[in-house]
Amino acid sequence: MKKPILVVSTGAGISAESGITTFRDAGGLWENYPVMEVASADGFRRNPELVHDFYNKRRRDLLKAKPNSAHLALVDLERDYDVYVITQNVDDLHERAGSEHVLHLHGELMKIRSVTNPDYVESLDIEHLETTPATRGKNGDYMRPHIVFFQEPVPNIEKAIELVQRADIFVVIGTSLVVYPAAGLIQCVRPGVPVYYIDPNPADTSSVSGVHVIRATATEGMRRLAEILEDGRSKQG
Repeated sequence: MKKPILVVSTGAGISAESGITTFRDAGGLWENYPVMEVASADGFRRNPELVHDFYNKRRRDLLKAKPNSAHLALVDLERDYDVYVITQNVDDLHERAGSEHVLHLHGELMKIRSVTNPDYVESLDIEHLETTPATRGKNGDYMRPHIVFFQEPVPNIEKAIELVQRADIFVVIGTSLVVYPAAGLIQCVRPGVPVYYIDPNPADTSSVSGVHVIRATATEGMRRLAEILEDGRSKQG
């Protein structure tokens, strides 16, 4: 029997409980770094050394983090659903938890790509995490963080929209729904498809019909969602 398709859009809230510092919260990264200097195309052109140093530090922090129970709960759902994760996060916690289908909208921290050819991407290993403006790839190109900077297009957004349009269930976890184009994915759900939104401080979703808000952290919200979905399957069976 074909499994229902469950598509999940995740934001910083799901990684925060693993100790990954978020950008916008009090004490977050934006307070320590000027955002347009370390996360914009113009900033990289002005000072690539600062940008490389910023992401070197973020990689070191990522090595200390582990997937939390919310990441693992999404993997557990693969027993009953075809689960596809669309994430705004650049960490690899979904992959380390065991999720099979992960689409990164804003790039991947553990990868670098060619400055001149965005299609040429290499993975970093834990023994070689540090990069500089002088770092070259195996093909000889100068390399940069594999991150979608502000002022750059989001290349995977069309793939994300296609996934959302196929969803039988759509779940949003740990995002303020203010970062576009990712925030617009909730508008792409087919009519009648149930939508669950997990966040301790959820945004206003009154413009979207049928959104079930679970006001909770990612870990607690996923526990509740698993119970809701299990109850629904029991009633159907």
